[in-house]
Amino acid sequence: MQLIIMRHGEAGWHTLDQERSLTDAGRRMVGTVGHRIAESTWRPARIWSSPYIRARQTAGILSEILNCPVEEKTFITPDDDPGACLDELLASQVSPLLLVSHMPFVGVLSTLLVDGHRQGIPFMTAQAVLLDMPVVGPGCADLKDQFLP
Repeated sequence: MQLIIMRHGEAGWHTLDQERSLTDAGRRMVGTVGHRIAESTWRPARIWSSPYIRARQTAGILSEILNCPVEEKTFITPDDDPGACLDELLASQVSPLLLVSHMPFVGVLSTLLVDGHRQGIPFMTAQAVLLDMPVVGPGCADLKDQFLP
């Protein structure tokens, strides 16, 4: 399975966390990363998005660029347990899959899949990493590429 894990684009701070929207700069950053993914050999078949507005906006921009559908997933919000996502990845037949979420979730999920622990690595806004997993599980992924704004 190939999995692209991406943090949403830059968002404003003018409202509740779940309702924060992308800034103009955030939209541009997401577009830049979306085009870099489109130019790679790792085009996703589907996008999973957190239900938070900034993640849904990020996924919408990516969907237009990459011409793939978006599914909203409630188990990939900032403080969710990556174990629940791991269960869903095990059940999924979609590959490559692009997952749009938040810190600390994207950092914790990435380190769980690559290193087998949950300490978490930092992600810039709109940063994405590509993981290749012959088997979905903790410590089973190799970091193959990253896409920066």
